[in-house]
Amino acid sequence: MKEKEHRSGFVNIVGNPNVGKSTLMNLLVGEKLSIITSKAQTTRHRIIGIVNTPEYQVVYSDTPGVLRPNYKLQEQMLAFSLSALDDADVLLYVTDMVETIDKNDDFLQRVRRLDIPVLLLINKIDLTNQSDLEKRVDQWHELLPNAEIYPISALNDFGIDVIKKRVVELLPESPPYFEKDALTDKPARFFVSEIIREKALMLYRKEIPYSLEVIVEEFKEEEDIIRIRAVIWVERESQKGIVIGHKGEALKKLGTMARKDIELFFGKKVYLQLFVKVEKDWKNNDRMLRGLGYKLD
Repeated sequence: MKEKEHRSGFVNIVGNPNVGKSTLMNLLVGEKLSIITSKAQTTRHRIIGIVNTPEYQVVYSDTPGVLRPNYKLQEQMLAFSLSALDDADVLLYVTDMVETIDKNDDFLQRVRRLDIPVLLLINKIDLTNQSDLEKRVDQWHELLPNAEIYPISALNDFGIDVIKKRVVELLPESPPYFEKDALTDKPARFFVSEIIREKALMLYRKEIPYSLEVIVEEFKEEEDIIRIRAVIWVERESQKGIVIGHKGEALKKLGTMARKDIELFFGKKVYLQLFVKVEKDWKNNDRMLRGLGYKLD
């Protein structure tokens, strides 16, 4: 009897900001790898999450929302989204019942020309009725005639198992791309900085979350504790004052929220030190962006 072939492939998740890509990614992988908040542009990097069984390996990739860039950081975010079209074996294009259907038409035209399976996922169907959903499905059929369309609710975990099953069916026969016990290609420091940034997005208002980046300068794992020192970079002295807060209260709250999640993520006690520094206009600073893992050509 012929041995069953192993399947493996890259399944890339793309779409506009705030349609639920990161929530979907975390459900598909079964781990919280992508940070989730109600603010747009939460995801800045391309984040890989790997699902392994003896029969297959699915390499999911969450990308920043498609946007028209206003500064170098956003140019790199768009580059991550565009690169996801080039190396996908299966593409998950996520939309929802809220956004207009012709948003970022240039990107959609690229998707239309792809010669790979495209699953169009209409998210947030809990916010609509059957009649409006049917109209939206018809509109997407016209726009992307070769795509398979699946209504889902990532928030309520509705329709996700169907997507998982279909993805595996579409994977090409291939040996695994990563070790079979791998969960992601990102180092531990990356997830620490993302957790701290997620809490900052929740805690601060107005321009602060978009002017803020986190670099982990020290990650020291001992037998019963992880010692972490991280720097929060902002663009102006006034922002530094807001992040620290009156008598350091805001920074202390941020540290407590982040530490709890980092402990959950690693399953170990954490000692977290946070510092705030100013780097004017870091979002257009090549040196800073390279240090944050963006490839500038």
